[in-house]
Amino acid sequence: MAKAENLSSVSIFLVVGLCDSEEPQFLLFLVFLGIYLITVVGNIVILSVISSDQRLHTPMYFFLANLSIIDIIFSSTTVPKLLFILFTAQKAISLSSCVTQLSFFQFFVVAECYLLAVMAYDRFVAICFPLKYVAICFPLNYNIIMSRAIRIRIVLSCWASGLLNSVVQAISICHLDFCSPNKIDHFFCDVTPLFKLSCSDTKVGEGLFMIVVVIAGMGPLIFILVTYGRIIAAVTKISTSKGRRKTFSTCASHFMVVALYYGSGIFSYIWPSSTYAMDKDVKVVAVLYTIMTPMLNPIIYSLRNREVKQAMKKAMGVRSDHQGNWTH
Repeated sequence: MAKAENLSSVSIFLVVGLCDSEEPQFLLFLVFLGIYLITVVGNIVILSVISSDQRLHTPMYFFLANLSIIDIIFSSTTVPKLLFILFTAQKAISLSSCVTQLSFFQFFVVAECYLLAVMAYDRFVAICFPLKYVAICFPLNYNIIMSRAIRIRIVLSCWASGLLNSVVQAISICHLDFCSPNKIDHFFCDVTPLFKLSCSDTKVGEGLFMIVVVIAGMGPLIFILVTYGRIIAAVTKISTSKGRRKTFSTCASHFMVVALYYGSGIFSYIWPSSTYAMDKDVKVVAVLYTIMTPMLNPIIYSLRNREVKQAMKKAMGVRSDHQGNWTH
């Protein structure tokens, strides 16, 4: 009985943060506050531009709007707590608050994985189907294939997948007992650091987590790579170099986002679990996909996308004689 009481005695954790310092880190606070504000404002601007411009009421921008929503909430799951730690050096967090943060994080990290895969499929439908059927004079209409009802069902499926993962991971953690030490060697509550602190047998939880990594992480990535392989094969059949460049440009922004998100995410979760909590490189890489990528997404899409830039100019009242070549 004494042992059981000892195992369940820890209900308060200390989140180490980016560095194991007992003093406030005001410079880092200002840096991450700036990043967070850019993330929120940038994604709100993208949402406002898409909703206000009829020319952007297309499937591609519908998915982009959902990506912006996810990025705002995803970033808000981790950054406010990190800012609090940096500003006050108060690192305590209750078990219930930790599980809540973990649940939201696992919700949106999986939802974004699937949404990025959906956006790759959207590009495939927009580019490859017309090229495939034009030879037999049966051009398929992109907006019919990706109708509003289909888009809504697809996005709801992404969100539902994230919710399912969130519930599974939360239940997995809630069934564990914790004892000293109670330091979470990360800047937010995540599944793997909590497994390392548990006094319970974590084999089942770790097994479930690796299944999620394979299905919800590597699965969408493989789908994206195969899809882009087919897109590249189709685009190379376009006779003119101008046509090839124009078609590739519609995929460039999304591919950059995928590279940033998955490149850093894979390093964090495929990294050997024995070194996870001790390796500072993992924290740095985690900053990339949890904090930097949500900030860079609206920048990448606005700087590389002619339609978004023109819609922004219109929203700001800037006149332009240049006529954009709309892809849809």
